[in-house]
Amino acid sequence: MGEGRPGVAATLRALNGALGRPAALWVKESGARNLRHRDFLAPRAALSAAFPGGQVPPEAVSAVPSLRGPAVLPLRVCRQTPAGLAVQVRRPEAFQRLLGPLPGPAPPAAGARTGCVVLHCPALHGPAALRPRHLRSVLLADHLAQLLRAQGVGVRLVPVLTEERSWDVLRQLRICWPSGSGGSSLTDTVSALKAALGRCPCATACEQGPGTAEGVIFKVHLKSFVEQQGLVGYDPNLDLLLVTERTLWSLAELQEAVLQCPVSDCSALPASCFPSQSSCCSIIHVVNCEEEFQQQQLDVLWRILDPGAHTALQKHLVCGPVKVTNPSSPIGADQYFQLRKRQMYEASVIKYGELAQDEAWTAVIDTLTVAAIRFEMLSTAHRSQITLDLENNSISTKGTKSGAFVMYNCARLATLFDTFQRAVERGTYPPLPPVSELNFSCLREEGEWLLLFNYLLPFPEVLQQAAQLPAPSKGIRITANTETVCKFLIQLSMDFSSYYNRVHILGEPFPHLFDQMFARLQLLGAVRDVFHSALATLHLPPLSQI
Repeated sequence: MGEGRPGVAATLRALNGALGRPAALWVKESGARNLRHRDFLAPRAALSAAFPGGQVPPEAVSAVPSLRGPAVLPLRVCRQTPAGLAVQVRRPEAFQRLLGPLPGPAPPAAGARTGCVVLHCPALHGPAALRPRHLRSVLLADHLAQLLRAQGVGVRLVPVLTEERSWDVLRQLRICWPSGSGGSSLTDTVSALKAALGRCPCATACEQGPGTAEGVIFKVHLKSFVEQQGLVGYDPNLDLLLVTERTLWSLAELQEAVLQCPVSDCSALPASCFPSQSSCCSIIHVVNCEEEFQQQQLDVLWRILDPGAHTALQKHLVCGPVKVTNPSSPIGADQYFQLRKRQMYEASVIKYGELAQDEAWTAVIDTLTVAAIRFEMLSTAHRSQITLDLENNSISTKGTKSGAFVMYNCARLATLFDTFQRAVERGTYPPLPPVSELNFSCLREEGEWLLLFNYLLPFPEVLQQAAQLPAPSKGIRITANTETVCKFLIQLSMDFSSYYNRVHILGEPFPHLFDQMFARLQLLGAVRDVFHSALATLHLPPLSQI
């Protein structure tokens, strides 16, 4: 339709503009109880602060239902209530406008510069075995990369994985990380960094001998540089850094990634992602809190060796601690995965009975395990501590806040549409008509509006919010809304499950019941598309059965 897809932000802007006040007065309702009476509310307290006596001019109130715009919801009525100014949406028309094809981000025009972000995960550098705390930062970087790409931002992941180590656990978790070997250009970059250190007044070359730590080639005084440059947010204990070949190799990989970014001007980055003034691509170090100090050292060293504008745009996304309850010994990431996989199998046997030992069920258990771990690691704000209970069987297919629960509801939708399609092929039902022929006035059940208004309507904005990174500031730490998608999927699963348990979708094959059934199928088809799009940012394939 020419009016375009409605959005929450555009509707709120139109409502605020209608009242002629700069302040944001309106809020979107989300609770089922309030949605029975209103969809948007300007609370009484906000109106009292904006208007004398809280009295909105009658002409402003009467003008609200006639608001129009490309992304503004169709409004039916605006009235004064004890809670404030309440607005209801013309729901059948809203269903009609929202239940067309789910629009994704517009593809960038040919040759357009979409900006670039380098995501650096220090946990993947060293020779030490990966622990659950390392997995958290890697999974977060992997998810953030998907979110940024969905918004048209170019992403480069550092470091490139080498073949020296086994990365089976990353493949099992469907983490898409580049692999390969360092080429001659990387070796050249390391040599250039060594030469720069030799000229640096902050650095002293080290000869191997008694009293010199093995592998150390330079000592660099960081503290004086931090103080001279007036850098803010660094640990006050930063002082002497012992530089090794491995240190320079890590810097060289970052330097190469920046050079390979598709833009040289970060003003090309979408404002919703990581705005900056005028510099090279932005660098985000995704690091667990236990290794933050070492990453700050590398950050300052890079600034010393390359005073270019891109090094000044380094930011640190710090993950909180991962606490493992009562481990008999330190547990590796691979052991953690295998433990969760065994627990998922046992939980599935309890729910479904003894499982067939075939490839199909093995794939299902693998996917449920990946979902369980990703939600366990990503559904908590990245700054907060995560506690992993590895004793007993803490994994469940029944818990409403688990990845398995989300995948289960995704599979229920697949089963619903598979059942409908087979019924169509048998001649029980006619095929689903085009959207333009559906009667959305049949959708009067409370849960139907809840699914549309709380999930289908705001979904594009949810993805934008999840990919949004704060504007550059003097400090080095930033936060991101990396838990947003998991929480959205959990809440969607809970509301969909409640609706699906209460409402019979595929009814008797009587023509007078088809209008309602077809409208419901169109709604749930859009819900399925949202599930699939959100799960894709977690590298989770939708399940067709459980």
